[in-house]
Amino acid sequence: MTMARAELVDSNVTRWYHCLLRCVRLASLLGQGDFDRKQWIENRLEELAGSFAVSVAGFAVLDNQFHVLARLDLDVAAGWSDEEVVRRWARVLPPRGMTRTILPDTEKRLRGRPQDAASVTRGQEFIPVTDAWVRGQLQDAAKVALARQRLASLSWFMKCLKEPLSRKVNRQEGARGSFFEGRFRSVAILDDKAVLATCVYIDLAPVAAGLASAPKTARYTSIKCRLDHAAALRRAASRNPPKRGARAAARPPDPEESLWLCPIDDRHAKGSTREGMIAGLTLDDYMLLLDFTGRLFREGQAPVSRPLNALFARLEIEPETWSTLLLRLNEGRLFGRFFASSRDRLRDVGEQLGLRRMPNLGGWPPE
Repeated sequence: MTMARAELVDSNVTRWYHCLLRCVRLASLLGQGDFDRKQWIENRLEELAGSFAVSVAGFAVLDNQFHVLARLDLDVAAGWSDEEVVRRWARVLPPRGMTRTILPDTEKRLRGRPQDAASVTRGQEFIPVTDAWVRGQLQDAAKVALARQRLASLSWFMKCLKEPLSRKVNRQEGARGSFFEGRFRSVAILDDKAVLATCVYIDLAPVAAGLASAPKTARYTSIKCRLDHAAALRRAASRNPPKRGARAAARPPDPEESLWLCPIDDRHAKGSTREGMIAGLTLDDYMLLLDFTGRLFREGQAPVSRPLNALFARLEIEPETWSTLLLRLNEGRLFGRFFASSRDRLRDVGEQLGLRRMPNLGGWPPE
């Protein structure tokens, strides 16, 4: 039975959600068309992440579906001023105003009858977001409060992601109807280990689908975006080396601090202005996990190197547990309402929500 989105997305349970949206009938619509629809989604994700109080940690755009790992940042939205809320919402949905438009056939009928000009079909055009316009919007406190709420909503984030593409494609192809399935699927991710597993699974989705041979070559994914950004920063640094005699920084800056994606390493407790995924997990660490898990997907097993074994120990994850979990994720056996790294965590959430039965309770290996 279909559940209301308010019951599926609850920030009191978790801030992390794995969202999946499929094309109608699972047709490969994202790989078609006279423009790059996959790149359009990646660009739109970046735009929305810059306006919403929703952080994107992972994404992958395939031919017939796309995945997004998102975090709700309600505290961030609460800290915005009313003016910032208005300007952010205007970036998401630019304001439009009414303008009179006389169509050719209507103009013939109205010739010589200017008094009827007000009855012609009205169109819409964009309104500049001026300071005067913003001040006018600030007069409606209820409207500002609604915009603030929507800017922290996962449903509105996904709505603003999918609907413009659907309309754009229908206009170009002269078609009607749905481009995507009516609802996106959302799975509540309940702890850090499950967040990490989900992010790895999403970044490896094109590899598992046969669209790429390795994560670093998989276009339209968060890991490709991270690696390309880090490489661009290295190239820029090589073109502008520090001057002789200049003091070297105590620690090189994290390249992900300037990337629109949620950083992998959470340095928030160390003074970073951006909250990341998991404290102490670097991009190099993450690549180790991706390489190991990619081998699992291709071969069903993979050797655990010494650096990887040390990483698993630091993350307090058994390699066997990780292998079993990711293989089950890849087989599509763990999709449900919740995903956690332990049965205890699932039981706790079940008790919190008053549920008699927890989906995915048997998802992890038996205790």
